[in-house]
Amino acid sequence: MAKPRLLIADDHALVVEAFKKLLEPEFEIIGVASDGRELLQLAPVTKPDMVLLDLGMPLLNGFDAGRRLKKLLPAAKILVLTMNEDVDTATAALREWASGYVLKSSDVAELRQAIIDVMNGKKYVSQRIAERKAQQFIRDPRQPQNRPLTNRQREVLQLLAEGHSMKQAAAELHVTSRTIAFHKIPDHARIRSKK
Repeated sequence: MAKPRLLIADDHALVVEAFKKLLEPEFEIIGVASDGRELLQLAPVTKPDMVLLDLGMPLLNGFDAGRRLKKLLPAAKILVLTMNEDVDTATAALREWASGYVLKSSDVAELRQAIIDVMNGKKYVSQRIAERKAQQFIRDPRQPQNRPLTNRQREVLQLLAEGHSMKQAAAELHVTSRTIAFHKIPDHARIRSKK
């Protein structure tokens, strides 16, 4: 039986090397992407069975990259592998595009189990995230209804947060500086300011 083909998307070289050493006996590592845009270029060419995806990557964060990747390669499984312990982030990723959510603080056995479960069509969530989700639900079973940012707003905010000027962000996204200025203000703030 062929080994499952994995693509790793993480911007930390030491982390990538560690994952490769841990996983290569059982899985075939077919590529590495160090930012979200590189992932979106590499994945359609390599056609992995699964992508191990870090959320905190430069240029295009892992959350937005995962969402776009699922549209590009709907059959590929996406396993989030992150330090981000935010329950709302995990919930949104699992609801929208991810098949699993594993914390980097997990042990190797948990990572292997998550990969196997996801490859077998199951969802996987790190125990710590599952416990926090249960506690959150017990405290308040009503889900908050926040309006999410658009993809363009998220791209603009990420570039600005990385220290790019509005002009640099405009050049990176092939739009005008005025478009960047428009998208850096969330819609609900824009509506409120008009009142």
